[in-house]
Amino acid sequence: MLLGKKIAVTMPAYYAAKTVGKTVADIPREYVDIVILVDDASKDDTFATAQALGISVFRNEKNLNYGGNVKRCLQLALDAGADIVIQLHPDYQYPPKVTLPMAAMLATGYHDLVLGARTSGKGARGTMPFWRYLPNRLLTMVMGWCFGVSHSEFHTGCRGYTRKLLETVPFHEFRNDFIFDNQMLIGALRHDFATSEVTCPTVYEEDSSSIPFSKALRYGIQCLKISIPYFFERITSGKK
Repeated sequence: MLLGKKIAVTMPAYYAAKTVGKTVADIPREYVDIVILVDDASKDDTFATAQALGISVFRNEKNLNYGGNVKRCLQLALDAGADIVIQLHPDYQYPPKVTLPMAAMLATGYHDLVLGARTSGKGARGTMPFWRYLPNRLLTMVMGWCFGVSHSEFHTGCRGYTRKLLETVPFHEFRNDFIFDNQMLIGALRHDFATSEVTCPTVYEEDSSSIPFSKALRYGIQCLKISIPYFFERITSGKK
């Protein structure tokens, strides 16, 4: 509980058996009321390993893909009565302690969506592979222009939402692939929810999850396909 708000940390998991233990261990449990992990039909020991950690663990009988798994995570958090939901990947790429400042940003009532920005400040320079860092910065610049909001990055998987936002934005209608997170952002902007960010250090280790270059390229194209139409939607609707 934080400022009277019930906090849930949700973890969309896929082949996370090696990292989920240390991820859960670093979550600030004195403020987090519930930790929910959904294993997306991994064929390793993710499900069993997570069950032994004393958190709420669920398993998809068939793979729902990234977006589909996040949808289930978010809905389970709402069903558990969470006022604030933090999305944290269990591969330890995002430091779990950052969930506290993210939750605090949302608990103040000034914002409804917070991004854990890896490129804020010094950010991921020196830790994020250059072939990921440079496209991230360029794509973020274009998308910020389209969205009419300024953030250090839009591609982080570490995000936080208020209950009000999740009950307003029809997230179950969005795609089940990696573009889901940015569809959520556009949905929030369409409903005039305030967005924010916190600096999120990042660690790229051997066990950290990472999509291959071909999928990253496809993701970048998808970002442009949803961002450019939203730019014209924003302009024609009179939004700044």
